[in-house]
Amino acid sequence: MLGSYRAELIKLRKRSAVWVLFGAGLVLSLIFGYVLPYVGYLTGDDNPQTNGIPRAEVLRGLLPERVLDNTIGGFPVFAGALALVLGAIVVGGEYTWGTLKTVLTQRPGRISVLGGQLLGLFTMLAVWVLGIFVACALCSVGIAAAEGGSMAWPGVLETVEALAGGWLVLAMWCLAGAVLAVAFRNVALPIGLGVVWILGIETLLAGVASSLLPDLEVLTDALPGASAGALVFSVTGMVAADAPPGVRDAVGGGRALATLVAYGLVFAGLAMFTTRRRDVV
Repeated sequence: MLGSYRAELIKLRKRSAVWVLFGAGLVLSLIFGYVLPYVGYLTGDDNPQTNGIPRAEVLRGLLPERVLDNTIGGFPVFAGALALVLGAIVVGGEYTWGTLKTVLTQRPGRISVLGGQLLGLFTMLAVWVLGIFVACALCSVGIAAAEGGSMAWPGVLETVEALAGGWLVLAMWCLAGAVLAVAFRNVALPIGLGVVWILGIETLLAGVASSLLPDLEVLTDALPGASAGALVFSVTGMVAADAPPGVRDAVGGGRALATLVAYGLVFAGLAMFTTRRRDVV
């Protein structure tokens, strides 16, 4: 598996789609986390509030003390969808191109090949999280310097906890894309189904449960997106009114963590079982 992992890292590093997806996640984080709020802050000089929020609070949300909120706030929905696409194209691409058969004839077992792919994906997601964090931190420092704001930072343990939680959210969605790719043995269908689920179906179910059928909240709170949003809400300590889409305190942080780990193990187990038991072609 170690050889497969090394080979996968080389492929991921040289694959342009990986960096395009990372760039998309980075741009979304900066636009919605910094650019749009800062533009609103600057253009509201004569108004003590920006969209009903005091300008001082808008500025505070852009300073280093809130960098974790802006780094992982979009992970449950937007970055999660990109992670799902990454898992689908990396695992499903081997089926689409017919290269999995060639790889398996070179000696590695099926589980070793899939395990190497998953480890490579986990490593790349860690690079994604760190890269977005660094970019958000630089934006926070720049805004704080320009506006004379506080340079206070979150604690080290708080930062590690938040980044680890964000990585877990992305890893869970990436595994969902991988298991769909193994199930359908292609790229397009897993991406379509996964993105529609993240951006549409789960949000719709949560809305219906909260407004029309409160008894369904037990079911919707157990869905992966709800747990992802609850974990981000917990590790960042966001205020519900300021939380981005998909981030809410549906369940406690401990339950959200356990649920995400369980989903990840189930997705990985299903992918390995299907890969081992079914014909490649």
